[in-house]
Amino acid sequence: MKKVIWILLISVFAGGCALFSPVKNTGSAEIKSDAGPDSTEYELVVFDMGFETWLLMQPSMEHSIEYYKAKNTIYVSEWNYRYMSPRRYRGQYESYIDYDPAKNYGLEFERRLFYYFKYFEETNRVSLDPTGR
Repeated sequence: MKKVIWILLISVFAGGCALFSPVKNTGSAEIKSDAGPDSTEYELVVFDMGFETWLLMQPSMEHSIEYYKAKNTIYVSEWNYRYMSPRRYRGQYESYIDYDPAKNYGLEFERRLFYYFKYFEETNRVSLDPTGR
């Protein structure tokens, strides 16, 4: 009888864990800073396996740095808002993005961040632009 109770408790516990597990593996991105003596370089590291291949198929220098910076400011703001609301968005946004639009990250960084958001939108069928454009 004790074995039946233990098996029942373990199955209830395992079922509860499965109920609260993430719905979808979404990948994530990280901003790294390589501070030298006279300059700072930033690198965007994306942990989603399909991103690099997808990025190679995108236009290389389609927009100006100002365009990328403006769009990234909007996307980061919306991303962080959704990160702060995990119940509403089912924990799909797994990390906070510490992005400062006043910093000069460089054109390549801004481009990669912009295209990461586009990749995320396409692969997860969501829109990060609250204006709808």
